[in-house]
Amino acid sequence: MRHMRRGDWREAWSISDEVLRARFGVRDWSLPRHLQAVWDGTPLDGRQVLLRCYHGLGDTIQFIRLAPLVQARASELTVWAQPALIPLLRTMPAVGRLLPLHDGTPEVTYDVDVEVMELPHVLRTTISTLPAQVPYLHPPRRDMRAGTGQTRLDFAVGLVWRSGDWDYERRSVPFGLLEPLRAVPGVALHILQRGSALEERPPGFGILSGSDDILEAASVMRGLDLVISIDSMPAHLAGALGLPVWTLLASDADWRWMEEREDSPWYPSMRLFRQRRPGAWGEVIARVVAELRTLAGARGLSGAT
Repeated sequence: MRHMRRGDWREAWSISDEVLRARFGVRDWSLPRHLQAVWDGTPLDGRQVLLRCYHGLGDTIQFIRLAPLVQARASELTVWAQPALIPLLRTMPAVGRLLPLHDGTPEVTYDVDVEVMELPHVLRTTISTLPAQVPYLHPPRRDMRAGTGQTRLDFAVGLVWRSGDWDYERRSVPFGLLEPLRAVPGVALHILQRGSALEERPPGFGILSGSDDILEAASVMRGLDLVISIDSMPAHLAGALGLPVWTLLASDADWRWMEEREDSPWYPSMRLFRQRRPGAWGEVIARVVAELRTLAGARGLSGAT
């Protein structure tokens, strides 16, 4: 993890090779899926490959970009993915055969299997070789101004503030800190948040535009000018769609965001807004508001001329 955070991925794979050799031939299927190591070191070339998507929805969206590289090497690729993602993944070229993930065993013949987040190790991915061309998912675009009373000058911004259950406290922004966002002139806030967090939203705060259907949520995002999200699936989705996305990060953010960066090699259209000290979300939101005022103001001046 230390090497991954620093961008020294080659060294990280050398360590991963040692770990793989130490557990060769041993799998613990009793572990929770997201803790299971799947790949046994078997080459993928010319083989029937099963790609298991055992982590979160955002993890699959982030790492599925590597599936076409596997498809090009394998004789056949099957992607065993979360059912909610399959309609969206169908919009991606060269993704292989898609099957819905379930709690049983996969009904498919394969020679070698690998978990989707193991692919960078398998493929010896480095920052310079990481496939970062976006978009790599291609849902239809929904017009988010139709029927909302917005004008073409309004800056349409999607908003997500609370994460799922995993690491909830560290990743989520207290809703009360978001109040300055709706005071930015020229901005139309679209609430993409789902679940019980919507109960925190007072009447009149933004336009409810989210959807539990991920393909529909992706279409909604494509009709926006910007997505602002905490470190959760919507941030990955916006990045995979090639949309401008501002991701709000805790001071000790996950390894994938690396260290001391305001950009991400995973998503060229993404900016990272990091806490400068643990829990200091207020300062992060202040920076976001300042940047948003600049963007929305530029949009208004451009339209006026």
